Amino acid sequence: MDVHVTRSTLRGTARAPPSKSYTHRALLAAGYSDGATVESPLVSADTRATARAVAAFGGSVARAGDGSSTAEGEPGLTGADALSVEGFGGRPAVPDDVIDCANSGTTMRLVTAAAALADGTTVLTGDESLRSRPQGPLLDALADLDVRAESTRSNGRAPLVVTGPLAGGEVAIPGDVSSQYVTALLMAGAVTEEGIEVELTTDLKSAPYVDITLELLADFGVEATPVDEDGDPLDGAAGAAGFSVPGGQTYAPSDETYAVPGDFSSISYLLGAGAVAAAPGEPLRIEGARPSAQGDAAIVEIVERMGVPVDWDREAGAIAVERGDLSGVTVDVGGTPDLLPTIAALGAVADGETRIENCEHVRYKETDRVSAMAEELEKLGAETTEGRDVLTIHGGESDLVGATVDGRADHRIVMALSVAALAAEGTTTVRGAEHVDVSFPGFFDAMADLGATVERGDARGRE
Repeated sequence: MDVHVTRSTLRGTARAPPSKSYTHRALLAAGYSDGATVESPLVSADTRATARAVAAFGGSVARAGDGSSTAEGEPGLTGADALSVEGFGGRPAVPDDVIDCANSGTTMRLVTAAAALADGTTVLTGDESLRSRPQGPLLDALADLDVRAESTRSNGRAPLVVTGPLAGGEVAIPGDVSSQYVTALLMAGAVTEEGIEVELTTDLKSAPYVDITLELLADFGVEATPVDEDGDPLDGAAGAAGFSVPGGQTYAPSDETYAVPGDFSSISYLLGAGAVAAAPGEPLRIEGARPSAQGDAAIVEIVERMGVPVDWDREAGAIAVERGDLSGVTVDVGGTPDLLPTIAALGAVADGETRIENCEHVRYKETDRVSAMAEELEKLGAETTEGRDVLTIHGGESDLVGATVDGRADHRIVMALSVAALAAEGTTTVRGAEHVDVSFPGFFDAMADLGATVERGDARGRE
C-alpha cells in the first residue's frame, strides 16, 4: 500500500503504542511460566509471531476474558487490552509444525534458544527478509552448549534446525552483532538444569535492550546478572564482560500479571513529527511515555539537543513537544540502533550537519537502514554522506520536496520517511506503508488525528 503524506501542521494529543520489545519478552516469559496475563500488549505482526511460537511449544495466547486465542485464529488477539497466556512451565514441547517467525528477528532469536530446551527437533523459518538476517553466532553458541543448531543452507541464516535438550553450561558469544543473542540465552538459561554463563568476545552493542531483558526477568522473578571481567556483578549491561543466569528458576510475575510500558522507539516518530510540524505555540502532547529501561528514551534528549522545546513529565508519562528550529548534532547509536531512521529524518530538516556514528550494526535489521535512509532522503532532496559506520546528513544543504520514496518493507523506514514528509514541500508518496503493522499499526491513524494530510491507497483516495 502507498501512503501520500502532504506537508502539514499538527496539533493535539497522541498515545504511544505499547513497547514491541517488552511485549515479545513478556509473551515468551509468560510462556516459560505456568501462566500469566500480559496487560497493555502491542498486538502487531511481529508480536503475533511470538504468540504463535508460544502456542507451538504447547502454550496458548488468548484475548483475556473471551478465550479468542492463537489456536482459534490470531486475528482475535488484535486490539486486546490484555492477553492471557497459558504457559508450558519452562519445558517447551516439540512443535507439530515449522515455526514461522514471519518478519520478526526478535521472535526468531528468542525462540531459537527456547527451541533448544525441547527434547526433540524444531524447525524455524521466516519471510525472505528474515531469511537474509544473521543467526550464526547464536547457532554457534548453542552448538557449543551441546545442542544441534544448524542453518539448512549452511550460511548462518534461516531456515534453522534446532535439536535439544539444552542443559546449560558456559559459552562465549560476540556482543556486537545482536544483543538479542544474549537475551535469548538468558531467558532460556534460567530454566536449564545448570544455568548459563555467557562470556562476551566483543563489546556489547545495543546494551539498553539487554537492560530491558534484565528488568523484565526481575519482574518475572528470575535472576540474571551482568558481570565485569573479574566476574563481579554490575548494575547494568553497559560495559559488561558477560552474564550469569542460574538454572532451575521459575518464571512467575507478581499477581501473575505483567504490564507492558509504552514504546519509545515509536514515541520517536511522534516526537519527531511534533518537532517539525507542531502548530506554532501549540505543544504536541504524547501520552504513554513512562520511564523504563528502554534506551530509546534517549530520543527526548537528542531532540532537545537539536534545539526543540521538550517537556517530559515522567510521573504522568506525558511529553509536550513544540516545533523548533532544528540544528545538527552528533549522535552515537551504538546502544540505540532503532533511533537512526528518526534522527536521520530530523537531520534532513535541521540546519547544519547531523552525524550518526557507531551505526554499522544498523545495517543488519529488516533492511540496511543506513543505506536506506541515505538513499531515500536523497530522493526528497537531502544531501547525505554514507560511511561504513557513519551516516552524515547535510541539513544545511538540503531542501526537501515531495517525491516517491520506498519504505523498503521496513516499518521504521516507513515511519521516519513520513516524518520527513511532514516538512517537505508538496506531497510525498511512501511505498510499502502497510509495514507499520510490525510495531505501530495505528501510526497513520494517529498522524491523521493530529491533523496530518494522509491519503492511503495505491492511487490517491483509493484503497
